[in-house]
Amino acid sequence: MIKIEHLKAQFGEQIILKDINMQVSEGEVVVIIGPSGSGKSTFLRCFNFLVRPTEGNVTIDDFTIDVKTASKKDIHVLRQKTAMVFQNYNLLKNKTAIQNIMEPMITVQKKSKEEAEKIAIDLLKKVTLLEKRDSYPKEMSGGQQQRIGIARAMAVNANVILFDEPTSSLDPELVGEVLAVIKQLAAETKKTMLIVTHEMKFAKEVADKMIFLENGRIAEMGTPKEIFENCTNERIRNFVNKVAVNSMEAE
Repeated sequence: MIKIEHLKAQFGEQIILKDINMQVSEGEVVVIIGPSGSGKSTFLRCFNFLVRPTEGNVTIDDFTIDVKTASKKDIHVLRQKTAMVFQNYNLLKNKTAIQNIMEPMITVQKKSKEEAEKIAIDLLKKVTLLEKRDSYPKEMSGGQQQRIGIARAMAVNANVILFDEPTSSLDPELVGEVLAVIKQLAAETKKTMLIVTHEMKFAKEVADKMIFLENGRIAEMGTPKEIFENCTNERIRNFVNKVAVNSMEAE
């Protein structure tokens, strides 16, 4: 369903991504881990052209973009196939929870207000926030705002949902509620997901495939069992163990 070929990203003299190659099957949940500064968030943003990569090809289903020759129309088509959940929620502050979820359906997909509202109500139920439908972002906790952000991403029915460290801006006691929603949606919807996270327990439970990114390259790719239990790369073993310990201490 997804194919990334020789993806590179360079900004001035700084090379962020160095020849990324990967394939993802439909319905797979791929978790991307690695140290800070390894290019994880940049990779997600290059994937949907929030940041324009330098070289390579990106394919979703039967639609392929050549990074060097992609037109605005090509990029628009690609973005319609993806939805993103950001670190800092990115909700519209002057709109209520249900209006935030409805917004992309009305403005981008041109759905009627009635249809958009029906879908939004169903999604509010899925993220267990129906009682917050008329609340503004300032009236919700960080965890609740992020769950609305997830519902908004689900609303457009994109082929792929991208999660860019969805719990990094949350207080530790709110992390669990957001991760639980993502796990539930992954199990119920069978959506293809790419998730950048430092939450190792969550990664192990939700991932079909894991990628360890370091210095702009894929250093290791495998199942959670291969990464957590059978990995022969000492650097990766140390990273996973250290981050897992830090996560437990935060809890």
